[in-house]
Amino acid sequence: MNHTITILDEPSSDELAIIGEHLTAFNTEDVGPAEKQALIVAVRDESEQLRAGISGYTAWGWLYIQWLWVDDSLRGQNMASRMLQAAEDEAAKRGCHGAYIDTFNPTALKVYQRQGYKPFGELPDFPRGRTRTFLAKSLHPHRVTGAG
Repeated sequence: MNHTITILDEPSSDELAIIGEHLTAFNTEDVGPAEKQALIVAVRDESEQLRAGISGYTAWGWLYIQWLWVDDSLRGQNMASRMLQAAEDEAAKRGCHGAYIDTFNPTALKVYQRQGYKPFGELPDFPRGRTRTFLAKSLHPHRVTGAG
């Protein structure tokens, strides 16, 4: 049987759906259902304009923070930390035991570390001249892991 490999820069929604469905089925059989659920934290001003937010999801007992944005008008007001806390609290209610995030922004890195996130990996020159840092945090800070 001959197979061809192609590269697409604009995949169809059907192609993306097929790949996602098959990977989800494989992972579910391998480690159980992810119980993936979106998690959004939105900060709006008095006119209901979005001024800051977090976009991520919970799955397999973890909160993944994909995007965190704060409008310039709210910077320096501890908004990122407040949003992270809200996301972490919701994730804990959903039964999550950990959270993870990544950044290549040095200022964001300091914010995440002040929030209790610890680096567990780095990717140098991503993007060129910066280091992408991957961080994680236990959502049960007083729990001792590995204790029997």
